[in-house]
Amino acid sequence: MTGLAVSACTGASVGGGTTAATPSDKLRLFTYDDDANIGLIKAQVKKFDEQNGTTTTVDNLPGSGAAQFPDKLRTELLGGSGPDLWRIWGGQLGAPFAKAKQAADLTPYYQKYGWDATLNTAAIAGMTFDGVKAGVPFVARGLGAWYNKELLAKAGVEAPPTSYAELEEMNERLVAAGITPCGLGGKYGWHIMRLFEYLLEHTAGPELHDKLLLGQESWDRPEVVGAFTLFKKWQDQKWLPEGALGLDPADVGTWYVQGKVAYDIEGQWTEVSAILAAKKKPEQFGTFQLPTDQTPARHSGFVEGYMVNARGNKDRAAALLDFLLKPDSQKAMQVTSSTVKGAEPDAAELPLSAEWGEKYGDSPFYTIQDQAFPKQQSDQYFSVQSDLLQGKTPPAEAARKMQEIVSAWARN
Repeated sequence: MTGLAVSACTGASVGGGTTAATPSDKLRLFTYDDDANIGLIKAQVKKFDEQNGTTTTVDNLPGSGAAQFPDKLRTELLGGSGPDLWRIWGGQLGAPFAKAKQAADLTPYYQKYGWDATLNTAAIAGMTFDGVKAGVPFVARGLGAWYNKELLAKAGVEAPPTSYAELEEMNERLVAAGITPCGLGGKYGWHIMRLFEYLLEHTAGPELHDKLLLGQESWDRPEVVGAFTLFKKWQDQKWLPEGALGLDPADVGTWYVQGKVAYDIEGQWTEVSAILAAKKKPEQFGTFQLPTDQTPARHSGFVEGYMVNARGNKDRAAALLDFLLKPDSQKAMQVTSSTVKGAEPDAAELPLSAEWGEKYGDSPFYTIQDQAFPKQQSDQYFSVQSDLLQGKTPPAEAARKMQEIVSAWARN
């Protein structure tokens, strides 16, 4: 059955026959783009198909993030019906597909299409696993606070905070003005996680934070307890939406644009998917790097790219990737943090994305937590996070549980 499935995907002969079949002109791309963006991607894929005589099906699983997408992808690949190419995060989310050799080694295509010269070098490293270029990066994301200027002004906040103490003071002013400060949703776990990892950067500092993510230092320590304590404080002080744990990120992620919350922790994609999609003017909003009181000042970041099925239609999938990685295609898809040289955001069209890139594009970042950990450990963290915010687990116990989770992974 596996052989038949592979044959259907690649067009290769079955059973070791000598007759080579013509590679299929059909492709399947699997992604997790926002509803606001998927139409732009499909338009470029259609353009490629028209030029190359292919037919590409684009399947999308929006909103689920790392909580669902990798599991569904893994199930398809193990069942022999996986896509020819798929979008995926770098780090420990993409690594299992490279380790299992489900993702093709794309080194020949890097050479064929000259991707080493046209893509961001650091981003390529983020999609390289044990020396194998098993993915092609197309975005390098940096996360910060995106805020509604009108709501901050209503609360008497004249400028974004430059220290953690000022951030807490801003939150208090917003609440006093009847405004919920930070819009984060806990469904799937990954959205509200962005707050905890920022608080950990604040309490632990860059060096210790990185070691914690690698399992090189114990999580059962005061700095981690302090971060969990602050995390609970944000909920208890009503700096997060009521019932945040049950909120869907696909909904709450646009609330700062709708005026329901003052700010959100997002990346440059939000200018397209939230602000422009709502037909709002970018000048009504602003961005700032969340203050950590640490040196160097870092923000959360990650790399995303595409992998190609090692048993799929590799040549045509790589050709489609090369088409999507052209500067014109990137601009048409409104990619706001592209790894492609010549596809930087246009300040006239995406002023906030361009501003973020100019201010913080070269700033160091810590790896976003659900990419730093494998899927299993991320899910276990999400459970700890949920129990903490529900009051079932105190901060010290949450730190001990995280040490158990990370140490078990680090020993493997």
